Amino acid sequence: MSGMPEVAERRLRLGIAAVATAPRAPIRLLTFTTLYPSAARPRHGIFVEARLKQLLATDAVAATVVAPVPWFPSGAAVFGQYGAMARTPRVERREGVEIRHPRYLMIPKLGMRIQPWTLAWAAEREVGRLAREGLEFDLIDAHYFYPDGVAAALLARRLGKPFVVTARGSDINRIAELPGPRRAILAAARSASRVVAVSQALKRAMVELGIESDRIVVLRNGVDLERFRPLDRAQARRDLGLGAAKVLVSVGNLVPEKGHDLFVDAVAALPGIEALIVGAGRERGRLLELIARKGLAGRVRILDEMPQERLRIVYSAADALVLASAREGWPNVLLEAVACGTPGVAMAVGGVPEIVAEPVAGRLAASRDGAALARAISDLLESPPDRSAVRRYAERFGWEEVARAQRDLFCAVLAETPAC
Repeated sequence: MSGMPEVAERRLRLGIAAVATAPRAPIRLLTFTTLYPSAARPRHGIFVEARLKQLLATDAVAATVVAPVPWFPSGAAVFGQYGAMARTPRVERREGVEIRHPRYLMIPKLGMRIQPWTLAWAAEREVGRLAREGLEFDLIDAHYFYPDGVAAALLARRLGKPFVVTARGSDINRIAELPGPRRAILAAARSASRVVAVSQALKRAMVELGIESDRIVVLRNGVDLERFRPLDRAQARRDLGLGAAKVLVSVGNLVPEKGHDLFVDAVAALPGIEALIVGAGRERGRLLELIARKGLAGRVRILDEMPQERLRIVYSAADALVLASAREGWPNVLLEAVACGTPGVAMAVGGVPEIVAEPVAGRLAASRDGAALARAISDLLESPPDRSAVRRYAERFGWEEVARAQRDLFCAVLAETPAC
C-alpha cells in the first residue's frame, strides 16, 4: 500500500533529507489557489485548507492565502454557485489564517483559455496590496494545475519567487486532455521548483503526460483522526432517522463524474438496503427522477452538503461508504469514512487502490457499472470487517508524517536562501 516508506524514499532522492532540522525562521508561504473554503462556500476546496492547517501545525511555516474567485455581479441566491462567489468576503480569517479573495474575469466559453492570465493579473494586484501592507513571502504554494498552477508560474516569474504546484486529479486526468491546457500545464511544470502528486497513480498519469518523473514528489493527503472518529452507531442512526436496515452512503458533488446514478442502480439490486446521497449540484433533479423511476423513494434519500462535523455522523451510521467516481486523485471522503470505522466500496480509479489496499478497508468493484458495484457491496456486507480494525487501518493515514515531508520539501526548495 502507499505509505511513508515511499515518502521517505522521495525525500532522500530529492535531497530533502539533507535538511535535517526545521528552518531557523518560519518559511513564509503564499498559498495560491481557486480551491479554498470561504464563509460563502465552506466546503469548496476544503482539502487544501486541511493540508495547510496540518503544515502550519509544524510551526515551521507561516502562510497567507490568496484564493481568487470569479467576478459575478449579484450575490442573490437564485444564481446558485455564482451568487455564492459574489458573496465571498474580500478578506476573511479561517483557522487563524488570513485569506484574500480578489476577483478575476472569467468569460463563459472563452473562460478556460484566458483564465490563467486573468487569474495571474488579479493575484499580482492582490500581492501588490499585501506587499504595501508589509507582507513578505519566500515561496508560492499553488494547488491545482489549471488554471491555478499556470497562473502561479506567471506570478512567480513576475515576482522572482520559486513555486511548487500540487496536482489534485481532474486537472491532470481531464483538463490536460485538451491541447491548449496540456501545453500550458507542461510549461508550468517545467518552471516549477517541484511538482507534487497526491497519489502514485496521479504521478504515473503526470509522467505519461510528459512531466519528468524525478521532479514529482508524491505526498498523499491525510485524514484528521480527531475530527473523523467512530461515533455511537445507534445514536448516529437515530439522528438521521434510519431504521435497522443496512445503510449505504455516497458523498460528493451531484455531478455525473461522481457516479451517484450507478450508486442508485446498485441499491436497486440490493433489497432491504437504505441509502443516503450527500451533496449538492446540478444532477439533483435527474437523480430524484431516477430514484422515483426505480421505485426507491422510500429507500434512498438525498441530503444537502453538510459540514464535516455532521458528515462524521453519516459515516458512523453507515455500513459502507460507496464511491462510484469515474476519476479521482486522492478521495478524502473514503479516508474520512474509514477513520470513522466504516469500510468503503469503490471503483479502482486514481489513488483509490492505494487507500483500499487491504480487505479491512473495503472492496474494489470489478468494473464501473451498477451490477459490479452491487456485487462488491454484497461481498462486503456478507463479511464486514470489525469496525475497530477499520479505524486502526485509517490511523496509518494521519497527517503528521506528511506535514513533515512537505515542510522539508519547501525547505529544500529554499536551501540556497537564508530561509533555511
